[in-house]
Amino acid sequence: MAKSDMLGESLWDAYSDKVTTLMNNPEHQGELFLGEVEARGNKLIVADFGAESCGDAVRLYWEIDPKTDTIVNSKFKSFGCGTAIASSDVMTELCIGKTVQEAVKITNIDVEMALRDTPDVPAVPPQKMHCSVMAYDVIKKAAGMYLGVDSESFEEDIIVCECARVSLGTLQEVIRLNDLTTIEQITDYTKAGGFCKSCIKPGGHEAKDYYLVDILADTRREMDEEKMKAAADASESGEADFKTMTLVQQIKAVDSVIDENVRQFLIMDGGNMEVIDIKNGDENIDIYIRYLGACNGCASSSTGTLYAIESTLKEKLSKSIRVLPI
Repeated sequence: MAKSDMLGESLWDAYSDKVTTLMNNPEHQGELFLGEVEARGNKLIVADFGAESCGDAVRLYWEIDPKTDTIVNSKFKSFGCGTAIASSDVMTELCIGKTVQEAVKITNIDVEMALRDTPDVPAVPPQKMHCSVMAYDVIKKAAGMYLGVDSESFEEDIIVCECARVSLGTLQEVIRLNDLTTIEQITDYTKAGGFCKSCIKPGGHEAKDYYLVDILADTRREMDEEKMKAAADASESGEADFKTMTLVQQIKAVDSVIDENVRQFLIMDGGNMEVIDIKNGDENIDIYIRYLGACNGCASSSTGTLYAIESTLKEKLSKSIRVLPI
């Protein structure tokens, strides 16, 4: 079927090339049979998981070497949309070669990231992100069956949205990864809050320990704090870099800042300036300048103009700079 027959061009473009390829040509779709698996001395696990919210379902087959707990082969059957097929196929690929204990650590984020063509571009439109959550859940189901434990015992994170089975860690990571700013975006990407809505904010039919509004606010605050720290670290690094530059490099850096931020205002008043010398002291970096044209002898050249030049250089290059006109 042609792309134009399936989806509008803009929506189709929201899917990665890998997703569109695996929708039609999955590499691991199929089934494993008990007799063949046991003939190889291995154990067969068949796990089913269905998402009631969207009607999709997946059956996962694991062939496990019981001596090492290694998944030596895996197949799947998916009943649902093309994205569910692609997610299930990648999920199956990620399982092969891992021990059961390693496979259970695969998350829906790992599945979605593996479907991307490039690391920074989501593989699917937001409303299809829940398909990778289903892949995550069926892995836990299979691992629980093999190890003889409740699949929920593998849940190391707090489940915030019970309807879509979305954890606190997943929500925080999706917000960060996609720079989300609204509850609507969170719901589009994860399905959290899209059904009973109790997890969005207090006042729903079921009280929660965590709500999306608080998770979003807290995560955004942490992101802002990290950006501020990174900017401060960059500023400190820039200061150290300026002091370790050669004299020629320092003069070029100062001239570049002056050209971009100051010189046009001096020229508008009929003046200009030039850097004569730079001397690195223990506490200060002294920059000696000479005023030209109308700036030479102007009353503000030792007050307002000097302050503007020095403040700009301190901000852009180093807090240790001191400007001295001669």
